[in-house]
Amino acid sequence: MVSLYKSPVKNSKATLIYLHGFNSSPESHKAQFLKAFLDNSSYSCRYLIPRLPFSPERVESSVSSLIEGRLAIGPVALIGSSLGGYYAIYFAEKYGLKAALINPAVKPFELLTDYLGVNQNLYSGESYTLTAQHMDELLALDVDRLSRPKNVFLLTQTADQTLNYREALLKLKCSPAWIQSGGSHEYSNFEAVIPAMLSFLDISN
Repeated sequence: MVSLYKSPVKNSKATLIYLHGFNSSPESHKAQFLKAFLDNSSYSCRYLIPRLPFSPERVESSVSSLIEGRLAIGPVALIGSSLGGYYAIYFAEKYGLKAALINPAVKPFELLTDYLGVNQNLYSGESYTLTAQHMDELLALDVDRLSRPKNVFLLTQTADQTLNYREALLKLKCSPAWIQSGGSHEYSNFEAVIPAMLSFLDISN
């Protein structure tokens, strides 16, 4: 999938969009930690953390609208964590964007079958029903082969207790990667990788 979308020439500061994971929210630790870091630094960007719907089809629609609106006034970069990393791969490919992926899920349409049925968001308390149709919607967003693999930066830790980090390495074998021994799915010592991540995403300091 190669996007035909062409953004206009502009000089506005970049927008950095953080895509959170499954059953997470804009209030998640990493999302808010990065917000505090940016608020207290000299990095120049607009930082947005959209609340992602549980429906992948609705995520595609809402995030596409957000990205297109921001591209109309300036450059856009993505950060995706876990399921948000899967979405970030899709949107990076669709719009030709750079993306940093933190312990990304690369086969959520398989992983999340264990969660079919009624779920509750850990932050909002919202109850919802995850269905086989949602797995089909996830599969429809799968990017088999990235046309711009160098635009994606994989940050993964080998002791992720939720995902097999080797799957991401295989999926993104042509992309730059920072592989850390140990750690966790939450990504231990997240603060240590922020400068390298922002540099890759062309967020100026």
